[in-house]
Amino acid sequence: MSTTTALRQAQGADSPSHGSPAPDALDLLEAEAIHVIREVVAEFERPVLLFSGGKDSVVVLHLATKAFAPGRVPFALLHVDTGHNFPEVLQFRDETAQRLGIRLEVARVQDYIDDGRLHERADGTRNPLQTQPLLDAIAAGRHDAVFGGARRDEDKARAKERIFSLRDEFGQWDPRNQRPELWSLYNGRHTPGQHVRVFPISNWTELDVWRYIERERIALPPLYFAHERDVYSRDGMWRAIGDFSPAKPGETVEKRVVRYRTVGDMSCTGAVESDAVDVAAIVREVAASTLTERGATRADDRISEAAMEDRKKDGYF
Repeated sequence: MSTTTALRQAQGADSPSHGSPAPDALDLLEAEAIHVIREVVAEFERPVLLFSGGKDSVVVLHLATKAFAPGRVPFALLHVDTGHNFPEVLQFRDETAQRLGIRLEVARVQDYIDDGRLHERADGTRNPLQTQPLLDAIAAGRHDAVFGGARRDEDKARAKERIFSLRDEFGQWDPRNQRPELWSLYNGRHTPGQHVRVFPISNWTELDVWRYIERERIALPPLYFAHERDVYSRDGMWRAIGDFSPAKPGETVEKRVVRYRTVGDMSCTGAVESDAVDVAAIVREVAASTLTERGATRADDRISEAAMEDRKKDGYF
């Protein structure tokens, strides 16, 4: 069944006497995402949702709660904690899992550093170190499908990826070996050892996400909204002062009113100057922006032109 047909049936639009209004763009995106989530639960044995507490994973989780209401979400949450995450986001992550009664699995980069399986990078960022803990957690949980909140508009590498993305026995992604996805039909076939990454909001834009958050009144970590913070400028971004992101000699620390468009590892995530204190203001701000949130605020994506694609080929999400 196509996404549009499913939505029309759900709304009773096939019955002329119902008089339901025509679906708007957000209705269609929501219907597609819910269709994908239900398809995965029907087809796979042990799906899991990568949940960091960031806006995209929060939206995917919200969609999952709608997909299976009034029942509980029938899969666990998984987070790879770099050890450099924002404390406010980790608190929000834990409170959300507890509120919804969903099991939260946490893989910690620090454990791998402590026992020598991984080593700190010279640049101090731990974001690229997430790959091995992620793959190990997928294997340990025997997860054959892994939901993520990635979107095609974020990065050129993500724009190449399908909604159902096959990963081989080593967790690697081959951009030259992608399956066609026609008429909302998804191919989840895989052999033992392989798994499928699934992106229900792949076709959404950052603006779609914020408009949906506004419509559904979805709670988010406070870092997404304008607040005063000690920051310094580096590589054209405002970096927050913290235990894992100290200023270097010559970098001036100053108080600025900023917010975060993405809330990844503190060691590589920058803030933007903003006075947007509520979702409506953020919607207006994002509508006027000419840069994606990753392009504007993620230092790890500036390592090379193909930084994201190189990490994805190694197994990164």
